[in-house]
Amino acid sequence: MAGSAFAPRPTSWYAWLRDSVDGLVRRSPSRFAILVFTALVLVFTLLFSLPIATVDRSITPLHDALFTAVSVICVTGLATVDMATHWSAFGNVLVVVGVNIGGVGVLTLASLMGMVISRRLGLRARLMAASDTNPSRIHAGPVNEGQAIRLGEVGNLLVTVAISAFVIELVVAALLFPRILAVGTPAGEALWQSVYYAAMAFTNSGFSPNVGGLTPFAGDYWFLSALMLGAFLGSLGFPVIYTLARGWRSPRRWSLHVKLTLFTTVALLVAGIATYLLLEFDNPKTFGSLSAGDAIFQSLFLSVMTRSGGFATFDISDLNGASLLATDMLMFIGGGSASTAGGIKVTTLAILFLAAFAEASGRTQMEAFGRRIPGDILRLAVSVVLWGATTVAVSTILILQISQAPLDLVLFDVISAFATCGLSTGLTAELSPAGVYVLAATMFLGRIGTVTLAAALAASQSRQLFSRPEERPIVG
Repeated sequence: MAGSAFAPRPTSWYAWLRDSVDGLVRRSPSRFAILVFTALVLVFTLLFSLPIATVDRSITPLHDALFTAVSVICVTGLATVDMATHWSAFGNVLVVVGVNIGGVGVLTLASLMGMVISRRLGLRARLMAASDTNPSRIHAGPVNEGQAIRLGEVGNLLVTVAISAFVIELVVAALLFPRILAVGTPAGEALWQSVYYAAMAFTNSGFSPNVGGLTPFAGDYWFLSALMLGAFLGSLGFPVIYTLARGWRSPRRWSLHVKLTLFTTVALLVAGIATYLLLEFDNPKTFGSLSAGDAIFQSLFLSVMTRSGGFATFDISDLNGASLLATDMLMFIGGGSASTAGGIKVTTLAILFLAAFAEASGRTQMEAFGRRIPGDILRLAVSVVLWGATTVAVSTILILQISQAPLDLVLFDVISAFATCGLSTGLTAELSPAGVYVLAATMFLGRIGTVTLAAALAASQSRQLFSRPEERPIVG
């Protein structure tokens, strides 16, 4: 009836779905992200609990099913069961589908679904996707300066996300397929394993469909290089992939985010190679028996994978104590923003170093590549590091108390869980159900992002209309 206070109901189910989602995310895209992540974890927990998901048609215990679901959706790669022998074909399909859902990001996935449903990308969907590629939008609203992706480009970004994920995984699978065939694997199984490995590499998950993991391919540099390619591209972040795909020959036109991500990523990669060569050259369990060329390649592989890739060609517990600590640091840093990698992100580390350099040189502002970085980005970076360190500290204390395991092993697996890396000293598989739940919560907090979580917990943002008197405390 004309003039009625009640709005007409949508005429189709997809219109109703679109309006319902629109209403749900109106207040906070970050809360929507956490809600969707939680729903996905619950759904996959139920699916992994089904008898059809296991080889022996048994019901997986709740703590193992939940942990696997969180590890898959959060693209971590840690496991409390043998991923190669426990899950059936149905269970393995769940793993591949789950890591791809978690890898592209729930907000981006929701925006892609919105495009399919409505056949257009509305302003609110653009804001959702923009928040996923730039956490500062969630923290303080739209920012005009230094954005990796402008709001008007989000539609193109979403297409890039879908195409890049598919193309990169397809290329990596094509590179892996002949090498898997070469070790005597039947063609059908080799095709499945190549798709599986490609998905795990690009999403930086690190699960393996083989009982021995990468043992059959430990000396196959073609195979390992293909894995590194997928993991490296996945760790750069979709904004960086989008920029490189659009104009990789024009570095002067790259945004500050792209430059900082590439520079810091390469610097950490080189530092990791040098660190492992220096610390492990005389370790007979790792690089001690290798030639110089082999040691350099294995150091490169380990440096790439510790940043969130999760694959390893030897038992991580064989690393010496200094190497474990160095790996802790690399895992905690992680990869690029809006990527399949975890950690505090390389741009966060870059911002902290730029702030320290500016302070040491007496400058009042942070600058990099001819651009000025606003102070609120530094506050955001400090918040991310502090919240991440607090999460790791609390989880470490709890698991130390539960497992009574050595500190270095507990700290390693906790950081691997928080940074969604997937490397393990073997502790994760031996944890009691209580420890499994703690580590699952750590993975969840690490994947949804400290900024997203903080924004979701804030009921509302208020503007302070007054300023209190200034006083400087002593620092340092």
